Amino acid sequence: MKLYFARKFLMLPLVLLGVSLLVFLAIRALPGDPARLMAGPEATQEAVDNMRIRLGLERSLIEQYVSFLWNALHGDFGISIQSKLPVTHEIAERFPYTLALALCAYGLATLVGVPAGVVAATHKGGWPDQIVMLVAIAGASIANFWLALMSMNLFSVQLGWLPLLGASSWKHFIMPTFALGLLPTAIIARMTRSSMVEVLSQDYVRTARAKGLSDAVVHRKHALRNALIPIVTIIGLNFGSVLGGAVVTESVFNWPGIGRLLVDSVSYRDYPMIQALILLAVVCVVVINFLADVIIAALNPRIRFD
Repeated sequence: MKLYFARKFLMLPLVLLGVSLLVFLAIRALPGDPARLMAGPEATQEAVDNMRIRLGLERSLIEQYVSFLWNALHGDFGISIQSKLPVTHEIAERFPYTLALALCAYGLATLVGVPAGVVAATHKGGWPDQIVMLVAIAGASIANFWLALMSMNLFSVQLGWLPLLGASSWKHFIMPTFALGLLPTAIIARMTRSSMVEVLSQDYVRTARAKGLSDAVVHRKHALRNALIPIVTIIGLNFGSVLGGAVVTESVFNWPGIGRLLVDSVSYRDYPMIQALILLAVVCVVVINFLADVIIAALNPRIRFD
């Protein structure tokens, strides 16, 4: 296990290095002049040239990338064009909101999706299975922005039960969590059902039942543990889609997270902020997938020796 963990951990810097290069080149390929934006529309050409020198844009791409990488390793992503504040300061204020929303959405997806999938698998073909699959298909088909708007109209405008916008109390979490968590809940429920149905047909499960163990013990100790492997994999792979959904959800609910900050930054062509936010999102996805690999190896020892 230690060797497997070390091998996976040593791959992280290489992956992050390649991702940082792709993000750097993608941002440089966007149209517009960051020096002109920083200097302002009324600035003279001399002021724009001075700003270009200040930002280091007159240097070669290789020199810029090395400088960007060195500064990023020291937590320095430059100054935001929009707010004129350090990018790290802006992200440090917004990131906790997005992290809390993502954890709530994933918590909802796991706490509802896994039990629903187990119930559907253990009642395969019955009405519980049909209801769970019908809800899961509907959940996977509904766009989160449409669900967010309908929720706002029903629970805030019509009934007045929940606050419409913002993030100042626990009530503000309910609708964004539901809108962001519905799709991963549906995916996890379907994956859990499929995995459990396959595991329940294995010989060792029939042997456990032949020993006289109750269905609850067989499902919990023998079936669910092995069925969790593809579920953990799908949770890790879907974290990127949750972050993508957070961009839309935060914009609809005026949520002060990095998703809304990214939308505002794109509107202002705030290149330093866009670059840092994309890199942060990719780092989160890479780290989550690394943790998923470690959990899968802990659940299935055979993977460590592949």
